[in-house]
Amino acid sequence: MQTRWGAIFALWFAGLCAAGQFSKVGVIFQELAAIWPEAGTRLGLVVSVVGAVGIVFGTTAGLIVARAGARRIIIGALVAGAGLSALQCLGLPLGLMIASRVAEGFAHLAIVVAGPVLIAGAAAPRDQAAAMTLWSTFFGLAFAVTAFFGLPFAQAHGASALWAVHAGLMLVAAALLAVVLPRETILPAPPLQPGTVLRDHLAIYASPRIAAPALGFVFYTMIFVAALTLVPGLVEPRLRGLTAAVMPLLSIASSLGLGVQFTRRIGAVRTAQIGFAVGALAAAGWAVTSGVAQVGAAFLLSAGLGFVQGASFAAIPELNDTPASRAQAAGAIAQLGNVGTTLGTPLLLALTAAMGPQAIAAFSLPLCLGGIAMHLWLSRRRARA
Repeated sequence: MQTRWGAIFALWFAGLCAAGQFSKVGVIFQELAAIWPEAGTRLGLVVSVVGAVGIVFGTTAGLIVARAGARRIIIGALVAGAGLSALQCLGLPLGLMIASRVAEGFAHLAIVVAGPVLIAGAAAPRDQAAAMTLWSTFFGLAFAVTAFFGLPFAQAHGASALWAVHAGLMLVAAALLAVVLPRETILPAPPLQPGTVLRDHLAIYASPRIAAPALGFVFYTMIFVAALTLVPGLVEPRLRGLTAAVMPLLSIASSLGLGVQFTRRIGAVRTAQIGFAVGALAAAGWAVTSGVAQVGAAFLLSAGLGFVQGASFAAIPELNDTPASRAQAAGAIAQLGNVGTTLGTPLLLALTAAMGPQAIAAFSLPLCLGGIAMHLWLSRRRARA
């Protein structure tokens, strides 16, 4: 089998568009207050409600993709996402905007569940680590691109103009995938019913193969988004800009660089464990340093977590060899990933209020060790099975 890199890059572009559903409001959050001055604390829902959909329905989405076909789901979700972005350009009142964001959450979830399944199927075994690691960068890169290009564009032309561009990009992604992805053969499967869904959820999380990528990934997401949000504010003021700019880029670079090489040579699970070990070392370093050295510890934390980021997605095809099980694993990653990103920042914020900068070490070190222990336990279960 030859790797279809054209399809993989088109799918990655679709992932960037899906992450844009977060970044198109997260990056311009301050500007949104002028659009809905009456919103108060409800304005946060415009950002967070998209992820809440993944918490509730992430694994269910994996079950639906396994039954309906990943190609059909992702193209439909991109078209729906484009329509919702276009609708948001019309200047919706806050209640309707939040409702449209809930609908957008379902489109986002469909893309991030179907994408890994299709990428794994488009990559030859020797290239799966690189392809899945590339996919794993879509979230951080979308935020960086939106901050660099989208924020000044929105400040010059308004939020609606940015959302119109996003709608157009999603339609381009849908058209690309319609061309480059081959049609699927959908095998018959029993319809989803409440009892079936519960049974399938229990089976997914009981499986040391299907659940393993997600059960490790949740430790990563708890730390990563919280650290990107809060660490720059805890270093010396002269170093804050550098820290905020370098941390996400270093994570992407380590994932695509050494992370891919490690995954190819020693496997995705061991690479994730190495990443958590580097993160634990960085957390300990943060606790005993200050100034420039503490920024170095933050950079090391980002680099280590970059290993975990790529390896977690590479573990989907490494541990699961059928499209159905890969869809279920991707759904579990979406579900637990959203749990981590939703809970991590408020927990670290509360800990920081109580402990100051030392909260970074107190928060990150146990989670890194927990990620290592989780993968050790699941590896032993797979060995016994």
